[in-house]
Amino acid sequence: MEYFPPPLEKLVEQFARLPGIGGKSAQRLAFFVLGLPEAEAQDFAAAILDAKRSITCCPVCRNFTSGGLCPICASPKRDGTTVCVVADPRDVAAIERSREYGGHYHVLHGVISPMNRVGPDDLAIKPLLERVAKGEIQEVIMATNPDTEGEATAMYIARLLKPFGVRVTRLAYGIPVGGHLEFADEATLTRALEGRREI
Repeated sequence: MEYFPPPLEKLVEQFARLPGIGGKSAQRLAFFVLGLPEAEAQDFAAAILDAKRSITCCPVCRNFTSGGLCPICASPKRDGTTVCVVADPRDVAAIERSREYGGHYHVLHGVISPMNRVGPDDLAIKPLLERVAKGEIQEVIMATNPDTEGEATAMYIARLLKPFGVRVTRLAYGIPVGGHLEFADEATLTRALEGRREI
């Protein structure tokens, strides 16, 4: 039984399609949008359509851009000899927030996941190999998530990069800052021990 008029039901359904949004949150968002003044609602809708129409992938790193090279690839201050490989454009933002990395990126737009029917050909691996083949890149940092798919993707790409003679590294994983050893699982502790460094 529908409690709302069909246009409102449709709006709730659309919000419910967003990741992490359940039925109640979708209703809350729909009611919020309905409460907006007409001009603000139009601005909101226009922002969605404008982003959908104008956002493309950078021809070099495959990160999102609004045309041409992304700001990172266009910056002369970035280290062009290092490339950090990530699964998703959101990962670029996460690493940039640390302000510790000054190289370039390569966005795969996913990870190898046979369960979800995502194979190597579905990812932006070929453009990465073409970049490395040019000979300017000295190190490739694999920064995919430390789960099964992320590990499999990192290992697959590392094997493909071996003939190029570039250094392939993996992000260190371990105990989070503020964490307690007693709550860490065995795999995390193993990674923390493997990734230890001198102080």
